This record gives sequence, C-alpha cells and structure tokens, in this order.
Amino acid sequence: MNNITQKRTTRRTLLRGLTLAAAGTCLPAAVAHAATPAAAATATTETYTLTLTHLGRTGAPTADYTTYVVGVSGAAAAVKEKITESPATVTLQVPKGRYLLHSSINVYDPRIETDWIVQPRLDVDGDTTVVFDARTAEPVDILPPEAGAGYRLGGTFVEVSHEGGTAFASIVNSTPYLRTAHLGPAAEPGSVRQWFDTYWKGEKQGYALGYTFTSDRALTGIVRHPKAAELGTLTVRAVVPETGGGYGFLDLSPVGDTAVSLPHPFQVPGSTTFLITPDRGAWDLLYSAPTASEEATPNRYGASGVRVRAGATTLVTFDGPVFGPALDPAPGAKPAGLRTGNTLALDLALLADGDGHRPSAPLFEGSTTTLHRNGVLVGTRRGTPGRAEFTVPSARGDYRLSTTAARPGGRVTAAWTFTSAATAAPAELPLSVVRFTPELRPDGTAAPYTTSLVPVTVQGAAPATGVRCLTVSLSTDAGTTWNRVPMVGGLASVRTPAPGGTVSLRAELTDAVGNTLTQTQIGAYRVTAA
Repeated sequence: MNNITQKRTTRRTLLRGLTLAAAGTCLPAAVAHAATPAAAATATTETYTLTLTHLGRTGAPTADYTTYVVGVSGAAAAVKEKITESPATVTLQVPKGRYLLHSSINVYDPRIETDWIVQPRLDVDGDTTVVFDARTAEPVDILPPEAGAGYRLGGTFVEVSHEGGTAFASIVNSTPYLRTAHLGPAAEPGSVRQWFDTYWKGEKQGYALGYTFTSDRALTGIVRHPKAAELGTLTVRAVVPETGGGYGFLDLSPVGDTAVSLPHPFQVPGSTTFLITPDRGAWDLLYSAPTASEEATPNRYGASGVRVRAGATTLVTFDGPVFGPALDPAPGAKPAGLRTGNTLALDLALLADGDGHRPSAPLFEGSTTTLHRNGVLVGTRRGTPGRAEFTVPSARGDYRLSTTAARPGGRVTAAWTFTSAATAAPAELPLSVVRFTPELRPDGTAAPYTTSLVPVTVQGAAPATGVRCLTVSLSTDAGTTWNRVPMVGGLASVRTPAPGGTVSLRAELTDAVGNTLTQTQIGAYRVTAA
C-alpha cells in the first residue's frame, strides 16, 4: 500500500509538507488528517450517528476506499477521522457541527483509476447518512498542447472555511486517471477553494498546468486543454559549478498553496524548460547543483515569486557568476547586519550567485570575519562565509567589519565602516553591498578583448540614505594592480583581457551619512579560452 510521510527531499516526488513514497495510484494526502476518534468527545458533548456508505462504478457496495471526516467549525472542529479497509457501510459517533468529507474510491481493472468525491458542507445536527457514489464523478481532463507528452504527477486540493474554522482535503495522483465529484448542498459563497496542479514531460520541455477556483461547491470534473500560445515559458539555466558538471535537479511549485512538486533532472551545464499556466500565479524554484557523489550534500539555490506571461519567456540562471554579497530584497527580510543590545551579528549571503540567489552550501576554501572597534580588534570568527557574532560595549563606537571567503578560482571580500551603539530595540546595521551583473555566455564566461557596460547595483542602506560616492576598479592580474573604470548611469565600462584570463572587480562606496563599503571580487568571471 502506498503511504505518505512527513519527509521532504529534492530527489523524490514531493508534496509541500508530504512525500508520495510509491507510485501507481491516487492517494488522499492527509495534511491535517491524523486519526482522531470521533468518539473521544466528552460525555457532555452532543453527538449523533453518522452513517457512510460507499458505492463503486457499478452501483454495488465497495470496500475499496479511503474516507476522511474532518471537522470545520463548532464542536466538530477537533474531529479528524480516517476510515479505510472497512465494510462498504460504516457508522461513527460525531459531535454536532460543520464537516468536510472526502472519499477516494479505487478502480484497478482494466487500469488504475480513482474517483474522489468531496462534500464540502455537512451540517450534523441529527443522525445523518452520506452515500459516496462513484457513478457521480466526472473526469479531470487536463492536457498539455503536445499529444505525446507523458503524465508525471498531479494533485487536487480543496480548502473549506466556515465561522473561523478551516479544513483541508487533497489527493495526489501518479496516473492521469482521476475523476472528481461534488456531494451534498452548496456551502456559503466563496467558502470553497479548489486547485489542480499537474506535471507532464514532453519531448523538448515539461509542462506545469495549474488551475484555481473559488465558489460554494467542489468541482465535478474539469476540462482544460490549453494551447501553447496561452502558456508562459520558464527556462532555467545552470552554469557548471567548480566541482564539475553532472545532473542538477529543478523543483518548481506554486507559491502559497499546498501543492505537489516534482524534481526534474537535467544536464549541467545546460538548461531545462517548462510551459506553465500564467493564471496559476507565482512559482517557487529550488535548484540542486550536481554533487561529486550520491552521499555529498548538494548546494541548493531558491528563487521565489517567479512569474511567467503567455507567449513570453522568463529566464532564471543559477550557480553562475558574478559570485558576491547580496541582500534579500523581500519585504520584512532579516537584515544582513543587526545590533541587539551588546551583540553585533552578521548574516550575509557573501557568495550569492550572479542572479543574487543565496546558496545553502556554498563552495569555499576558508572564511574569516573580523571586527574592529575604535581601531582595536574585537575578535575574529571563522566558519560559514558571511556569518559571525560579536559581543561589544554598549557605548557608541566606530566600527570596521570585514568578511572574506576564498572560493575555487577567486576570493570575495566586503569591509564596512560605521558607528553603532546599543539601543532599546534591535537596530539594523547600515551595511550596503554592490552587485555586478555582466552579460555572460551560458557557461559563465566573457569573450576576450571586448569592452562591455556592466550594470552596477547598490543594495542595503545606501539607496535609502543616498550614495555620496561610488567608484569601480578593474584588475586583470588577480588583484595585483587595479585601474579605475568609467561609470555612466550605473554602468561600468569593463574591457576583458586575453583568452583564458580573469576579470576582478572592486567597488568603493560612501553613503550620504559617511558609512563606507570596500568590496573586492577576485576572479569575478573568466574569459573564454582560445
């Protein structure tokens, strides 16, 4: 029998918060359905008999089902009952209140199919009988615009709300043969949300087709056959890491909702492409880079809130240069530097990739973070790049904080000066970083003897206070000598050296308040060999 566990891994079939451990049938995914005996109600709770009958596609009683009784509101809210491998008709005692019921009835001949019947509203105020009849179900007919595409995974989800309570039902299917049906009276308008997500593999690209609905009922079947022009294209490119190529894995899933997600392997260096329904909203991407062995921990990057447009291509690149410090632009994100009482902490993505994605296990050969106060060494920390914590006096002082990490083929260093004192509440340190985003070839290299305008972007405190001065310097001999380059409208003019050489970059910044940054990236990117 298939089972669902609470483990997530990037190289298996995924349900956000759940894992489908075996394939070949449909499973009700019990996110919130840990078995809780309905009879556990106290002696003072008003209870009634709930009778559940299950009929197969021939109309005959069937015992091949899995049914959930989930309380939504009132005294029923605590009820989460699972019934399986039982007679066709079962009875149980349940408290008065509002319930969500759903039942999957399986068919095995001539192929594996499932009928999923959902009753989003059951008000129990007396003895009640519910009949789950597979003959009422209609097909979930969602197909990509490629006749030969193969089905890989799908998930169907229902969320019901009532009087402040919420209940959830879901089913994961590893075959495309799913039928659904609404059962019972309509619920309140807008109280039933339902969404479908399916993944397919075509000859040259994959498909991620998702649809959402809000109404007063669960859906009885669905038909969606989108045309290629109605879909948006997502191309994910991965540059070969310093450890070498191999197979990387891309996991994509819709933002926000509980959803199925399927890791997709592809050759690195290289790219993979999906055609996606734009109306499904934003998507979360998780990329796992190749590893030297199966036992090694992969370096992972995430990208959140990626959107596509019909007829357009969205490109996301992982694990490519220029590697360097990056701040999280999301509203409410944790600051890179924080002063809490007498503690000064740094938590910075020092080795983010060229698109600013933060690595989970960056490749580095040594990392040091050092803090000085009023010219006196406070301490040195070694370990994870860009992470350190120091205890400092509460009085105001002049600080110099520097962090550096050596990586294969280069080194990244950032050094800041600022003043700081203890405050009543945690205070963000006035740190800034600079991002260099040159146009590079798919392998992360640039052509030799060419001059290009490299975008230079400032993140952190300086954009808020204002930038007093920003200069960029170039080195083509790994930092032995430096030459300042022209800057025009946020673009630095950079000329690449001979084939096989490297480009190193340095930014020196002073903000309007006097805080400074000196950021150096040795071996920022390579020049294509002859």
